Amino acid sequence: MRADRFLADAIGGLSRSRVKALIEEGHATRDGVPLTEPAEAVRAGARYLLRLPRPAPAAPAPQAIPLAILFEDRDLLVIDKPAGLVVHPAPGNLDGTLVNAVLAHAGEELTGIGGEARPGIVHRLDKDTSGVMVVAKSERAHVELSAAFAERDLDRDYLALVWGLPAATEGVVEAAIGRHATDRKRMAVVGAGGARGGKPALTRWRTERGFGTAAALLRCRLGTGRTHQIRVHLAHIGHPVVGDPVYLRRTPAAARSLPAPARDALLAFPRQALHAESLGFVHPVTREKLSFRAPPPPDMQALIDMLAAGAGGHVAGR
Repeated sequence: MRADRFLADAIGGLSRSRVKALIEEGHATRDGVPLTEPAEAVRAGARYLLRLPRPAPAAPAPQAIPLAILFEDRDLLVIDKPAGLVVHPAPGNLDGTLVNAVLAHAGEELTGIGGEARPGIVHRLDKDTSGVMVVAKSERAHVELSAAFAERDLDRDYLALVWGLPAATEGVVEAAIGRHATDRKRMAVVGAGGARGGKPALTRWRTERGFGTAAALLRCRLGTGRTHQIRVHLAHIGHPVVGDPVYLRRTPAAARSLPAPARDALLAFPRQALHAESLGFVHPVTREKLSFRAPPPPDMQALIDMLAAGAGGHVAGR
């Protein structure tokens, strides 16, 4: 019997899916050793322990966390999100998030906008992806911005530092994305509408700069908004994002063509080198066309500068 099913049946009062989530969050042990795989077969004679965490508060609490504000009025807040900041509370990150910071900044203005758990949030960036984000401060702004993101009625450009130089200067990746077959924390290119729930996904990319054949800086634009979409699609075409802890599975062959200092710096980069550089949309109330841009953060820019100086960086098309 699966461990999660066994524990759910033995304890009672908890669903198998809840027990599965608790195991994946690190709340279970077998003979004192962490149990990490819910589907692991139960072992005869083993002692299983499941610790129930304290219930999380229903509503996030305001926390004084600095924000890099690009624009603000009574309806909107546009920020440059730093890498390492989680957007909203979730298991493993119950506080210290962008939502906590925005609640402290906006106060009662934001309460209940778009829901109690994720007030003001109309789109997300991964924890370790930096860049431009917009938060709604009024119900009207939340409704209209949510619709704009759902319909892709806005402009968003990302910069991705990837391994290898693509053969073409630009291209389109159109491949459905769903859950990985064996690792639920990963997404993967799968058949559309298959057993793993693959959803259509489209990413347009263009090479901004090439650094020999070792690496390139790509500009990406989303035609859809799937989880980890850019990271999955770029890995799928053989150009994974530098530093990606999930989709960069081995040392790329392209690393061999780099001088040792640059190669070591790229291999040691602790997060995905992905940045939401720009965001443009129509203001949901004033109807003014707005556009915001933020340069790559210092750690990512340092990699780009190192490559440009020591690995023959060139601007695409020149």
